[in-house]
Amino acid sequence: MATTPQVQPPTPPAQLKTGALGAAGITFMVVAAAAPLTILTGVAPLAISIGGIGAPAGYLIAGVVLAIFAVGFTAMTRHTRGAGAFYAYITLGLGRTFGAAAGMLAVISYNALHIGVYGLLGTQFAAAFTRFTGHTAPWWLFAGVGIVLVWALGRRGIDVGAKVLGVLLAAETLILALLVVAVLVQGGNGGLTAGTFSADALSQPSMLAIFGFCFAAFMGFESTALYRGEARRPDRTIPRATFAAVAFLALFYCLVGWAVVQAFGDAEVVAAAAADPAGLFFAAMDTYVGGWASDIMYVLVLTSVLASQLAFHNAINRYAFSLAHDGLLPGVLGRSHPRFLSPANAGAVQSVLAAVVVAAFAIAGGDPYLQLLLLVNTPGVLGVMVLQVLTSAAVLAYFLRRRSVRGARAAMAFAALATVLLALALWSIVAQIALLTGAGTATNAFLITLVPAVLAVGVGWSFYLKNRRPGVHALIGGEDVRRVEAATSPAPAASASEPGDPAAPAGATA
Repeated sequence: MATTPQVQPPTPPAQLKTGALGAAGITFMVVAAAAPLTILTGVAPLAISIGGIGAPAGYLIAGVVLAIFAVGFTAMTRHTRGAGAFYAYITLGLGRTFGAAAGMLAVISYNALHIGVYGLLGTQFAAAFTRFTGHTAPWWLFAGVGIVLVWALGRRGIDVGAKVLGVLLAAETLILALLVVAVLVQGGNGGLTAGTFSADALSQPSMLAIFGFCFAAFMGFESTALYRGEARRPDRTIPRATFAAVAFLALFYCLVGWAVVQAFGDAEVVAAAAADPAGLFFAAMDTYVGGWASDIMYVLVLTSVLASQLAFHNAINRYAFSLAHDGLLPGVLGRSHPRFLSPANAGAVQSVLAAVVVAAFAIAGGDPYLQLLLLVNTPGVLGVMVLQVLTSAAVLAYFLRRRSVRGARAAMAFAALATVLLALALWSIVAQIALLTGAGTATNAFLITLVPAVLAVGVGWSFYLKNRRPGVHALIGGEDVRRVEAATSPAPAASASEPGDPAAPAGATA
């Protein structure tokens, strides 16, 4: 009797959709991740109340530092085919031990940034619901809906997400541009001034205290490299998108912040920001444009934070996808959706994790802003800053070993300068961490120690793999590290092994 052959279900693919993004699409992704409207309406007033009228220039200073960082960062894109960003670059420059630690820190830091913002999303949507309907609803309900929506859009693929983010980003940019034009046309409160950029304003000791806010406003811009595998002509697209994102954010933050200072006047804006930070931008919009524009901006603040969540969700999933391919995370996370070619498994796990954390805070009665947002986000900010410092050091180390490579000298010079500047910025943020969290000394100390603790776990895991599972350890860093090692290692002697002996994995002892 003939038997019917068993048909095996198709294996889920392990690659992402290639050629899906151009420079504009990637720029939309990373700028949307920074949530410029949310930063300006929700954080910039606090920076002004602390740092004074020079606060908008702080964003420009942070942008200059990160542009210096981006020179070395983008120089590495010509030497890596992978999409591991910080993780891949640190492995190439500093070795597998630091690379494994950086990969773990990147996944945890981006998750902290992403999950914490669901507290802000829930708070803002609940307030808007009350404002426009007169009824109340719990914040966690809106956070839960946001998690599902972000998961669904991320699952559909990167090109769908880029189109959604492009529309949302254009809308929030236009409403803020309208405010700037209105203030310029009407001359502000008592005439336009350049006090924001004066030596007196920039030399205030309080300016040092706000650099944490300024650098945090750019979180996610470096994720351009994560989309390399899905980019068209990545050697050109990734650098263009990176510099475009930094330039846009720095100039936009500074211009809009300066316009709001002009709207209230140099002498009055600090007091106005301290009295009502959440309403500062809305009051300016009411005065210079009208209540209708204020209502539109209120709605766009909601779409801004939703766009930020979608962008960070995409970035996290691509980190997890890369780490799973390299053996640092379970292999199932390295499988993509059979139809959409998105990192669907990683996206599902990340969404479940976000739901669990949000549910835990809701059940415990935690404050969605003061606790979920600020306390969960802060380790993420510190983690990304540490990764930026390590990446600059890795770029310097990489090109020091390859001085003859085209552009090596410029990359080394900028990487060395970026390492120093970013380390100083990190020190500034740690020293003023209470401004970011509003928490006590013990809580702040715990949040600070989380970053070195994660790095230590990553280092320990790398040593374990090296000693117990060398084949997996050799995969750390992906194809790029093995390719570089193969190109630079001398050929083995013919008598080194007997014919038929299995070759050791490339770089297994690196």
